[in-house]
Amino acid sequence: MNTTTTKAGRREWIGLAVLALPTLLLSLDVSVLYLALPQLSTGLGADANQQLWIMDIYSFMLAGFLTTMGTLGDRIGRRRLLLIGGAAFGVASIAAAYAPTPELLIVARALLGVAGATLMPSTMALIRNMFHDPKQMGAAIGVWFTCFLGGMALGPLVGGVLLEHFWWGSAFLLGVPFMVALLILGPALLPEFRDSSAGRLDLASVALSLVTILPVIYGLKTLARDGWQPAAATAIAVGVIMGVLFVRRQNRLTHPHIDLRLFRNRVFSVTLSTMLLGGIVMAGISLMSTLYLQTVVGLSPLHAGLWLIPQYIAMIICVMSGPALATRIRPAYVMALGLLMGAAGFAELTQIGAASGPGAQAVGLILASGGIALPMGLGTGIVMQAAPPEKAGSAASLSETGGEFGVAMGVATLGTLGAVVYRSQLADLMHGAVPAGAQESVTAAFATAAHLPGSAAATLLDAARTAFTSGLNVVAAVGVLVFAGLTVSTAIVLRQIKPTGAPAPAEEPVPTAAGSRA
Repeated sequence: MNTTTTKAGRREWIGLAVLALPTLLLSLDVSVLYLALPQLSTGLGADANQQLWIMDIYSFMLAGFLTTMGTLGDRIGRRRLLLIGGAAFGVASIAAAYAPTPELLIVARALLGVAGATLMPSTMALIRNMFHDPKQMGAAIGVWFTCFLGGMALGPLVGGVLLEHFWWGSAFLLGVPFMVALLILGPALLPEFRDSSAGRLDLASVALSLVTILPVIYGLKTLARDGWQPAAATAIAVGVIMGVLFVRRQNRLTHPHIDLRLFRNRVFSVTLSTMLLGGIVMAGISLMSTLYLQTVVGLSPLHAGLWLIPQYIAMIICVMSGPALATRIRPAYVMALGLLMGAAGFAELTQIGAASGPGAQAVGLILASGGIALPMGLGTGIVMQAAPPEKAGSAASLSETGGEFGVAMGVATLGTLGAVVYRSQLADLMHGAVPAGAQESVTAAFATAAHLPGSAAATLLDAARTAFTSGLNVVAAVGVLVFAGLTVSTAIVLRQIKPTGAPAPAEEPVPTAAGSRA
């Protein structure tokens, strides 16, 4: 791609606003549901296991179908798939809102996950096809990320208003107007793109991708929630074995389900790895930080949520600033700067103590969240540009699937690390005399303390707060090391990419998976 690339006009920018609708909705939907869960559980009589499935089944199905839907969009058309998914999401939202039993709500949430899997890769692939100029694409992806983060920040506020005046089902109906607007405006404003040489969808590959992703996500979430479980470990092992078979099949097919040649491009693979590892660390630290505010500091869920808003604001500012900086500075150096900023934030979190309060943690989270926003925003653009236009759906689905894996792996691995440190420190602080049940988690320690005499309860709570904070410090230290390593690899491997505002020679190709021009 060179300086003669056609720039997007008014129609493309208005179309971007249409694409922002499902993006905003998906992030709103997740954050609102967390608030609605207590009312929902009471209204439907859902037990603890059913509550977990109501929350988890969406992400299971979303992760499982992302690669399939990304590839399907390349074959049948990205706009068509987006509109089909939008209609399905609207119908499933109504079904969820009026579900009379927990079982039917779980089914509706599963359908929402499948429909949601059509939305994210379709929007990203259409952005890749609508904005060919690297500078404009960077700005468009910045807007896309801002809408996603804005939805997460607004979720608690919107959800609080809805749940104060309406019943729990209103949290699901929130998405219906968004989908109606998409179905009305999409055909008029969004162009259609498909890969004319993609061939037929390989159903065996679809099945293998599902039995690769679903067991791994299930196993990671189960390990994070319940600790070591033979069933969870077996699920992960099955997923890995199926993954090997999936890769072997893709390498033999003329028209593979996922074009693994994309990973032969170091720009593509290193950028995707950076986003995955960054997501793992941020998911782990977010879990620990939320628990820190509510258990160690003792804030209510509402006040804890308010202390987390500044980090979303920092992410929005940095996501929007990244493309502007990349017009003058090589994207690799902008991304490296963000990763260093993130490492500094994690270093701050290694120093907080049980008595530090929320302010010190907020500073660390602002630096870490703002820092990761620079490589996440720019990295998405690099991934999409590194893939040929006809493979945009596959590239987008790989990016989104990596994000789902990052969250699941971060919660499982770093959450487990924090728990190990907590148990070790608690045993040392209590000199081995830990009351039964308190060693499982900091929340279990609080529950146990409620049944102890005053002095014994105070001793246990002080020790639990200190032990949990030590776990947070260790997880943050891991974040420092990971982000420092990513800083080096990003600066070295991606330094060949020129600033988006700098003209490139006409004969110089943009790196692509197949080595051809995008």
